[in-house]
Amino acid sequence: MSFYFAIVGTKDNPLYEAEFGTSKQGGDGVARFREEQRPMNQFIVHSSLDIIEEVQWASSTMYMKCVDRFNNLFVSCFLTAGNIKFLLLHDTKADDAIRQFFTDAYELYAKTLMNPFYEVDMRIVSLVFDARIRNAARKYL
Repeated sequence: MSFYFAIVGTKDNPLYEAEFGTSKQGGDGVARFREEQRPMNQFIVHSSLDIIEEVQWASSTMYMKCVDRFNNLFVSCFLTAGNIKFLLLHDTKADDAIRQFFTDAYELYAKTLMNPFYEVDMRIVSLVFDARIRNAARKYL
């Protein structure tokens, strides 16, 4: 199983992106997207933003589960109160594990927002943030 995770800002700009594979069931944590699929991952995730904008007003929860599907890939979304979108492209359904991953990622993002040198909609380039996101992925996905 392979995952592509993106945090998208309020102006639909990418703030953070990461690819990883499953660490469960004997996986090594390396993404197994086909080479011709990799450039499409960002496109698939960002094309789901229109659907998210329609669905967000009908839902009262932050975790919106699977909001879009492209071939055999699913896009799940977690929408923060500040309209920051956490998007995960995946090839299997595992709602509880994805929700727990999004919760940890949201907690890490909230800690990043408390940094006085970080502003909303600024790219996240912290190596510590990246390592902790990958640890959360290893733990849940």
